[in-house]
Amino acid sequence: MSTRPEGEHGSIAVEFAILVPAFLLLIAVAAVIGRQTVAQTAIEGAAHDAARAASISRTADTAQNRGNDAAKSVLDAQGLHCDPVTITVDTSQFARPVGQAAAVTATVSCSVAFSDIAIPGMPGNRTVSATFTSPLDVYRSRS
Repeated sequence: MSTRPEGEHGSIAVEFAILVPAFLLLIAVAAVIGRQTVAQTAIEGAAHDAARAASISRTADTAQNRGNDAAKSVLDAQGLHCDPVTITVDTSQFARPVGQAAAVTATVSCSVAFSDIAIPGMPGNRTVSATFTSPLDVYRSRS
């Protein structure tokens, strides 16, 4: 004798067939959003550190090198592997005379790949970027 109500035979298989793909899609979308959030945080940190490292330098050439190195260091420490990574450190305001306000701006952009997360209709990669500006000391010599 069966304890199931009449008309309930096999309904769990249908529910399973409908809900499992939807659940897997939800997990994949969460993975994409998570990866993008982690990448955005790492890129923002890299831009911040690049601008800060450049702003405490004495010359524009040194600032450029230190900014690039700082950004690469942050991205390596975060384990973020992007292709391509673009690091731009604007040191043009080093030419301003001492006593005038000046700043260094660093922009970091990175193409984050989602190709290992197979979701139909999702893009294969997305470019994430961040910009940060750090002031130069108004009364410190620069060249």
